[in-house]
Amino acid sequence: MYAHFQSDDNNLILSEKNLVTAIESIYDLYINLLSALLEVGDFARNRMEDARQKFLPSEAEINPNTRFVDNAVLRQFDSNRSLRREIERVKVSWADHQDIFRKIFLQLRDTDEFAKYMNAPSVSYKQEKDLLYFLFAEVMLDNEAFVGLFEERNINWADDIDTAAIMVVKTIKKWTATTDEFEPLPPLIVTPDEEGDDLMRDFVMKLFRKTVLKSEETGALIAERAQNWELERIAVLDVILIKMAITEFTEFPSIPVKVTINEYIEISKDYSTPRSRQFINGLLDKLVSDLKESGMVKKSGRGLLE
Repeated sequence: MYAHFQSDDNNLILSEKNLVTAIESIYDLYINLLSALLEVGDFARNRMEDARQKFLPSEAEINPNTRFVDNAVLRQFDSNRSLRREIERVKVSWADHQDIFRKIFLQLRDTDEFAKYMNAPSVSYKQEKDLLYFLFAEVMLDNEAFVGLFEERNINWADDIDTAAIMVVKTIKKWTATTDEFEPLPPLIVTPDEEGDDLMRDFVMKLFRKTVLKSEETGALIAERAQNWELERIAVLDVILIKMAITEFTEFPSIPVKVTINEYIEISKDYSTPRSRQFINGLLDKLVSDLKESGMVKKSGRGLLE
């Protein structure tokens, strides 16, 4: 939305294409993150083999504990046909980043969680999953160099990594002990209805298009209510967020007013100025009252107007 309003030609069709491309790239990031999990296992396996091939290996190096490299969930991912196909499509390669994976593995190895996992008499499938959750969320995503790799590859991925990470966690959660190599990977942020329509995609595209097409109208509403402020003096992102919120108030009958207000206040914390939260909250309260009085807020359900 910001890119569209800052562009010289305001080409809606081109902006929508760019939006779709940006959304679809989140799936590529998801595949990269799953591949990175496999890479940690591969690094551990290669390290184990190198130790075994030493001139004078120790007993522990000759007969190492292979529980982690044989992790049931990692093995399922490794053999999954959909994941392998997607990794080839995205052309994921970690060859130039082995130092990062060395640090990740060493950090994991030094944790109490890893020690308990490796030294337990036996582990359940749930415990196999729990270790992967810990590795991914507490070790990999906490590694600045690792996260920085994705920010370097795609400017949007700095913002998208949380969404892609949630998909990874959901994928691990979905897997069961009987999941086979033919298990399909989940689609990208899709909430299909009974007819198979992609509700998430429909929502995103409708919100984008309606916000752009009603920009002058919503801009006038903001200017009228932003007392002592000229529209040009308000932070650009604040104006965009308020325009999007007004569009949700008037064009999306199933979204409660409070939900819209809270969401855009939260978004402002990440994308706008330190004072934006109070400004957006106060202005949206006034605008909601105006829109209700004029009958422009149409909500189909109990409690949606509150």
